[in-house]
Amino acid sequence: MAEVIAQEKQGGKQKKKMIRVDMTPMVDLGFLLITFFMFTTNFTKPNVMDLGLPAKDPNPSSIDTPVIGDQNQITFILGKDNRVFYHQSNQKDLNTGNLKETDFSGIKISKIIAEAYKNAPAPDKFTVIVKPTDEANYKNFVDMLDNLAISKKERYGVTDIKPWETKVYKELTQ
Repeated sequence: MAEVIAQEKQGGKQKKKMIRVDMTPMVDLGFLLITFFMFTTNFTKPNVMDLGLPAKDPNPSSIDTPVIGDQNQITFILGKDNRVFYHQSNQKDLNTGNLKETDFSGIKISKIIAEAYKNAPAPDKFTVIVKPTDEANYKNFVDMLDNLAISKKERYGVTDIKPWETKVYKELTQ
């Protein structure tokens, strides 16, 4: 650990004692403590949401996509400044009066989804479509997925906003 070395000074009566400290045990203890704290600490685990993805189609050439009616779906458009718009219209019927606005406070979106589901003619085909714009932020997208999980709707899709929807959206936001 520590050694005391006696060394005589030439020409003088005083004897100085030199102390040399061996740092090897201190370094060993430091590495043991670092190792202990690394193994006993809890690392943060990422929050993961399970997305239900469709199975791969073995016959991709025989795709027979069913048409979902306007009343069997609801479309949410995620915009800038935490704004959310929704509609149940097609290309011909969509206008600034049909594109309604809501926000993420409370359970408003879950209630809107539940109301649309209740009024759907074929509830087994009811689908929620999420269309984030380029100005939307990631937090709003995650909040939307959380609202889908709360409302327990397993049929949903995420896609790009269509040009005809962009036109109406721009009219409302400017």
